[in-house]
Order: sequence, then C-alpha cells, then structure tokens
Amino acid sequence: MADSPASNMPELTVSELSSALKRTIETAYDHVRVRGELGRVTIARSGHMYADLKDDKAVLNTIMWKGQVSRLPFRPEEGLEVIATGRMSTYPGRSNYQLIADSLRPAGVGALMALLEERKKKFAAEGLFDERHKKPLPFLPGTVGVVTSPTGAVIRDILHRIRDRFPVRVILWPALVQGDTAAPQITAAIRGFNAMTGSDRPDVLIVGRGGGSIEDLWPFNEEEVVRAAFESQIPLISAVGHETDTTLIDYVSDARAPTPTGAAEIAVPVRSELQLQIGERHQRLKRALVRYIKRGSERLEATRLPRAERLLEPKRQRYDAIGERLPLAVRGLVERRRARLDAVSAGLISPKQIVAAKQAKLENLSARLGAALSRAASSKRIAFARTASRLRPEPLVADSKRARAALVDTARRARPAVLRHLEQRRNVLASQAKLLETLSYQATLGRGYAIVRDANGKLLRSAKAVSKEAKVDVTLADGSVELSPTGAAKPSAAPKPKKASPKSDPSDQGSLF
Repeated sequence: MADSPASNMPELTVSELSSALKRTIETAYDHVRVRGELGRVTIARSGHMYADLKDDKAVLNTIMWKGQVSRLPFRPEEGLEVIATGRMSTYPGRSNYQLIADSLRPAGVGALMALLEERKKKFAAEGLFDERHKKPLPFLPGTVGVVTSPTGAVIRDILHRIRDRFPVRVILWPALVQGDTAAPQITAAIRGFNAMTGSDRPDVLIVGRGGGSIEDLWPFNEEEVVRAAFESQIPLISAVGHETDTTLIDYVSDARAPTPTGAAEIAVPVRSELQLQIGERHQRLKRALVRYIKRGSERLEATRLPRAERLLEPKRQRYDAIGERLPLAVRGLVERRRARLDAVSAGLISPKQIVAAKQAKLENLSARLGAALSRAASSKRIAFARTASRLRPEPLVADSKRARAALVDTARRARPAVLRHLEQRRNVLASQAKLLETLSYQATLGRGYAIVRDANGKLLRSAKAVSKEAKVDVTLADGSVELSPTGAAKPSAAPKPKKASPKSDPSDQGSLF
C-alpha cells in the first residue's frame, strides 16, 4: 500500500496539545463569574473543596483551595444556588476543564436570609421562642398526628419507625410541604388537629418534610405557620429537613427532631424496652413484697407474748441470786463504814488543845501590840517637833519683806515706760483728730463750698435740677439758708457749726443764680 502524501501539518504529542489547550482556556477565560447550583460538595482532608456547579443542561467541575475555603462566610451545601468567581483551567490527567474558584457567595438566598433573620428577631422579641411556653410531650401517646406530604418518604419513615418502636394510631393530615400553597395547607392542618375533639384528637403532632434548599424549606419560615405552631394546644414536634437545616418552626415547637425518623423516636417509646422495664419492676415488686412479709412475720414472732411461767422464771432466778449476795454485801458495808470512822476519829484534836493554842496566840499578839504602839507614839512625837520648828514667824516676815522690795523696784522701773506709751497714744490721737477735721465736709464748706438740697433733703448736683425747684436749701460752713431760684434768700434753722468762720456772713451771700 502506498504511503499517504506528505502533509505540512505538525505532529503534536498529547501533552503538547493538552498544554496548548490549557494555555488557550486560561488566557481566554482568566476571570469569569458563573451562577449555578451546587451538586456534589466534598471537602478533602487537605482542606480543599471539590464541587459540581450545575444547571439543567451542564455540569462544571469546581475547585476552591484551602485558603479561600477557610474564608467563606457560609458552609457550602448541596442544592445551594451560588455565584462563583474565578478562572477556567484544565486537568490534563483526565482531559476535562474546571473552574478554579476564588470566591463563592449564595445567589438568590441573601434576600431570603435577611428576611429570615428579620422574622426571627421579631418572633424572639414577642416571646414566641421562650422556654416557658414549651409544653411537655406525653410519655405514651395514644394517637399521633402527622402533617406532611402523603406521597413523600417522610410519612413512610415515621410509620415504619412507630411500628417498630410502639404501634399506636397515626392520623395523617395531607399537606404540601413545598411551593406557594404549602404554608396555608400546613397552617390549616395544625389548626385542624387542634380543633378535633373526642378520641380522634391526637396527643402529639409531628410536622415534617425531607431536606432541601432554603427555598424548598421556606414554607416553614412563614409567619402563619410559625404562629399556628406556637398557638397549638397539642404538643408539637418539628422534623423539617436534615439535622443541619433550621427553620423558624423549630424555635416555637415543643421539641425539634433532626430527622422525621428522629421525630417518631421522640414521640413514642420502645415497646420492648417498656415491657422489659415493666418485667423488671414486677420482679422487684415481688421480691419487695416477699421481704416485707418475711420481716413482718419475724417482727410478729418477736413481739408475741410468752407464757406467764416463762416471764417469771428470770425474775425468780434473779431474786435468788440477790438473796444470796445480800448478807455478804451488808457485812462488807459495815466493815467499810467502821474503818472510815476509825480513820476520822484518829484525825480529831482535843478541844483543850485548841483552847490552849488560841490563848498562846492571843498573848503573843498582845505583847507585839504594846511594843508597836510605843514605837508609833515615838515616831509621831518626833514628826510633830520637826513640824513645829518649821512654823516660826521669822521666815514668813523675811519672805514678806523680800516680796515688798521686789514690787517697789518693779513699779519704779515700769513708770517711764508707761509714761512713754501714754505720750505716744496722745500724739497718735491728735494726728487722727487733725486728719478727721481735714477730711470732714465742714472743712470743705469752710473753703467756700456749699451743699444744695431740695425741699425733701435730696442733693442737687446740676443747675438744671436747681432751676426746677421752687425752694432749695443751701448748707454753708456756719449754717443753712433757704433760697429761691429767683434770688430771694430766707434763713433756715440749721445746727450751729462747730467753728465759726469770719468769712461766712449770711447777709453778704446774695443770690447764687
């Protein structure tokens, strides 16, 4: 077979082609922003995250390195719609392309999360989450009411778990658990169960559904559902989503189960365990009754009265023993009393000896008393003589003369000082009097000045003020005169001046105006 004609197209190895594709993709898509739903989410032991970013038509492998994963403000979960920002690359080992994400944030969830937090704060402020509103769950309910979808796996899990643990009556209230009409149906179901009466009324309620995104679980965050759960008079167990999913109904329910199966376990106990406990307590009760009856029989046997002869036998035996010991005890007592009397008698002293001892002591004291009185009288006589010698008048006269001489000498030395002090005070007083006379208003009047007052005695300080008055009173150095602004003068009564001035003659005053 002949060879194909030569071609000028270069031959590339697989690695070279893969590298060229990698460079092309990384150059053309070095910064992209992709929106999609997280599918498979795996965080390796190294801390790197591997996930699938998908929509209804395609899947994009996504990688986020450890440093970026540690800075995420949320935990990436399957079913969460996100917006990833990064660069495109390839993995030659598997011939696939992938997104190296630098950042990741929820898409479309931010508004829902903000609304969720707002409602949560509102309900908490109203006290809907307080523990005091929680109702205790019945230990063994006769009927369990379930609010969930009749076609989902939740009701099957609950029925299966209740059948295994403790078969009780289960009433299902069908309701949608996803979509726009789910919240009204769940609210109607809770209130419908509470409106039931008689034997059909459940003892406990379970509200549940499987896991999903926050949009799927949103009906359980609606205000009408939350308030219906809070107002429920029947104890309510919430079992919405998986263990990591949290909705507002979980906060107002009386108990929260991580899964619907867990809600069934909380609602009813295990029948076999109850039977075992009942059997154990039955056996304990039987053993306690047997012990009680046995102890009662023993107490009855112990408290039964014996015959009269048996009661008297110990007393008779004791009487005989005491009768045998009584003579010996009397003889021993008499001997002990006699020995004690002899010991006391040997220690007694004769009254004559006591009287003789007292007389000897009295004579000794009498002799000592006379000598002591003589010595005391002698010492007092000597002290009296000494005191009398010190009471002569000559020392007193000498002391009086010395004091009189000292007084005369002090008076002679103090007289010049007293005279100088008096002269100084007289000079100070004269200077103060001259200063007072110089500063007094009479001295000012003596220099030709006058004081003008109106009829009420008010000072007039200007010619304008004087012209308005009908009469004015003018005070001079030697007296006062009444004047009219027209010039007529009329003497007025005034106090006599202290010192008349030869220049002050009222007849020469004339008119001031």
